[in-house]
Amino acid sequence: MIRTTLLTFFLLSSLSGFTQIAGRWKTIDDNSGQPRSIIEITERSGKYFGKVIKIFPQPGEDPDPVCDKCSDTDARYKKKVIGMEILKELVKDGEEFTGGHILDPENGKVYKCKLWLEGKILKVRGYWGPFFRTQTWHADASHP
Repeated sequence: MIRTTLLTFFLLSSLSGFTQIAGRWKTIDDNSGQPRSIIEITERSGKYFGKVIKIFPQPGEDPDPVCDKCSDTDARYKKKVIGMEILKELVKDGEEFTGGHILDPENGKVYKCKLWLEGKILKVRGYWGPFFRTQTWHADASHP
């Protein structure tokens, strides 16, 4: 009986891990289809946050950029993008993660956002008023 209960607990624990967004995700450029960055999403006190841990600069781009297009009232203004927290305060709401916001360091804009999993990919939707854009992020297989 105890063995069955423990086995059930471990199986349910591992299955629930598949519905979580915590981990490392590779962002993909909408135009080129090439990787742009690795974002590490972590959970703190029931909320989810994501920071840039690596970028893949294109030829001619700064390999260690700062967010010079961020608002000068944002604490991230002129800070290095690598190590920057760009995803903040998302909470799990059913199968989605909502209520937070995301910064696009390339244009300095902050968007309301929601995330959800579709199989092994993460859909990231940013909202600005009635408009939105959805990106597909892939699990970073180089970091289990």
